[in-house]
Amino acid sequence: MPVLHLSFYSAFILSTLGLAFHRTHLVSALLCLESMMLALYVSLSMWPIHTQASSSTVLPIIMLAFSACEAGAGLALLVASTRTHGTDRLHNFNLLKC
Repeated sequence: MPVLHLSFYSAFILSTLGLAFHRTHLVSALLCLESMMLALYVSLSMWPIHTQASSSTVLPIIMLAFSACEAGAGLALLVASTRTHGTDRLHNFNLLKC
């Protein structure tokens, strides 16, 4: 396995583990999601280089657009939850209560 693939796989796995184990604040969960998207974007951008494809792919640009939408929605949820609950701790949220 090349070093480049190992670094992308380890970045994705570390951000997944961070999302799974450090879910105390909403900001840390959003940061782990963004690092997962960044690892996927870089690996999708390097994929045509490794396969020596002549055409450039549009898939990394589409994924970058979805990542920006996800970041905007996450920040909107962060602001709304901080305004209503006073904190961004995930343990204080009751998702069953409207």
